Amino acid sequence: MNTKLLLIPAALCLSSCVINDHVQTGPLEHESRSIERGDAERAQLNLRMGAGELRVSGGAANLMSGDFSYNVPAWKPDIRYNSNAGRATLTIEQPKTGQMNLGNATNRWDLQLNDEIPIDLALQFGAGETRLDLGSLSLRSIDVEMGVGELKLDLRGNPKHNYDVRVRGGVGEANVYLPANVGIDATASGGIGGVQVHGLRQQDGRWINDAYDSAKIQVHVDIRGGIGAINLFAE
Repeated sequence: MNTKLLLIPAALCLSSCVINDHVQTGPLEHESRSIERGDAERAQLNLRMGAGELRVSGGAANLMSGDFSYNVPAWKPDIRYNSNAGRATLTIEQPKTGQMNLGNATNRWDLQLNDEIPIDLALQFGAGETRLDLGSLSLRSIDVEMGVGELKLDLRGNPKHNYDVRVRGGVGEANVYLPANVGIDATASGGIGGVQVHGLRQQDGRWINDAYDSAKIQVHVDIRGGIGAINLFAE
């Protein structure tokens, strides 16, 4: 049986939990926000988006600079920030309205993060498309939970220290691009779509690269998919 045909009913079942056709849309609204770096020496970033399009990259002079577009007033992002003794916590959350519509509704977040501040990133994403270009950041950890949609996680760059990556997928495709100049230790498993690995070799149930035993910096990856394909690139 065609794998794509098997994906359809499962995707519809899961997406029905977050999509409602009766959501009321209005004029497209735009909002820009910036969070100053201040005395932050380390940051925890929590992103919670029910449905839409998410883009995250580096290059911000501040801790975070973001542009938000939405045509459902209730989806105006809730942004909360606090800092204490050099440790900052920034949470950006789409309010839970019980109505998620990906048909005629628009919800886009475009975020730029500071490249110098060590960051722990935790993302919960319900349905849609996510593009994370994080190779320039000073990462400490990444934790991604996806519902329905497509994930592109690009970590290619020059990591400043070791970090861990955890991805849990629901229905859809995950493409993860890893830096080639550090040690890579990865575990990956998927459901119907399976796992495709490029640039790594299998050893003792894990995937590693040639630099793993000698590299000073290592990236540890743990990916679990539900229904869909997982593509892991380390080239």
